[in-house]
Amino acid sequence: MKATSQTIQQIERALRKIATKYPQGAEELVLTDIHLQVKADSGELLAFNDDDEELTRCVVEQWLGNNEENFYESIVPVLRQCIQNMRAMLESLSLLKPYSFVLVDEEKETLCDLYLVDDETVIVDGELLKGLDEDLNTFLKNLLEE
Repeated sequence: MKATSQTIQQIERALRKIATKYPQGAEELVLTDIHLQVKADSGELLAFNDDDEELTRCVVEQWLGNNEENFYESIVPVLRQCIQNMRAMLESLSLLKPYSFVLVDEEKETLCDLYLVDDETVIVDGELLKGLDEDLNTFLKNLLEE
């Protein structure tokens, strides 16, 4: 799914609303992750903390009534790109590190880790690591044969 500029703006507006809940420089740091839930039928994007308190919601018009079989897989790159676009703001939230942005389903089960904020750790997209196990096994096999 190719996201429209309106879709990007709607998602980034929701991310900014989340940032206002945890402003940079707040004295007390909160221990939580940010859970993003998307409802394909209504087009809603909802954000929750670990206590299931709603942080924000918006309707992404492009997602209204979407019944594609691979809907969630198609929105992951869009959500990641929006988070990446706002990385500086989202990495300075008054949350205890490490914290992450997680895509969840309607039962609040994790579908995908979208982004991890930590000073020392970086989550690399799974596509980049595809085939790494086979490459390492081949390397080890060749090394042991010599």
